[in-house]
Amino acid sequence: MVKINPYLNFLGNTEEAFNFYKSVFGGEFKLLQRFKDTPEAGKVPEQDLEKIMHVALPIGNGSLLMGTDALESVGHIIKMGDNISLSIDTESEIEAKDIFNKLSVDGKITMPLDKMFWGAYFGMLVDKFGIQWMVNFDENQPK
Repeated sequence: MVKINPYLNFLGNTEEAFNFYKSVFGGEFKLLQRFKDTPEAGKVPEQDLEKIMHVALPIGNGSLLMGTDALESVGHIIKMGDNISLSIDTESEIEAKDIFNKLSVDGKITMPLDKMFWGAYFGMLVDKFGIQWMVNFDENQPK
């Protein structure tokens, strides 16, 4: 069974936003990773190294609110209003491929499914209705 979680993109204030959400929902961050701590750090301008590459805040019964800083300095472009994606966590690589392929029919693949440096099988797309999706399988992720 897949899980769907909201993924929010911000223009440099993800940390402020997620500290606010943490004050609203409570709990602790499951993960907080900065751009300086990734293998891609050498491609990120110095002024953006402390920005948030990925953050996850557990909310409710098994849901995660996740987010990132979209860095214009490396070509990320977002517009408020289209800065939300639905992130799907699958139970297998096969399920990830199947869902990704079905969602991408007549849509646009923005990042093909592939193994990522954080260990997951991951891809992104915009479906034919303009909805942004992230498809993820991480065999090390607790179910």
